[in-house]
Amino acid sequence: MNKPQILIVEDDNAVANLISATLETQDYAYKRAATGAGAVMEALSCKPDVVLLDLGLPDMDGVEIIKKIRSWSNMPIIVVSARSEDFDKVSALDAGADDYL
Repeated sequence: MNKPQILIVEDDNAVANLISATLETQDYAYKRAATGAGAVMEALSCKPDVVLLDLGLPDMDGVEIIKKIRSWSNMPIIVVSARSEDFDKVSALDAGADDYL
């Protein structure tokens, strides 16, 4: 059986390392992207089973990334963000995110 493939989209290396280490303990395969452009490219090329997405990236907002991915795929997108305002949660979910942590 193939390992589930997860795309981690996070520009903070410490946070990305923590998520990666956690996924490794559960035997998941993963790819990482630190920019919105990189995230869209990786999502197109590797077609992950799920995307873990931070909203605050240096080149584009996470909501924009969700909209781009949703224009061609229904892959699950889970927002993992320190932003705790209701506006951010509603925007991400309205754009097509499946969950917000």
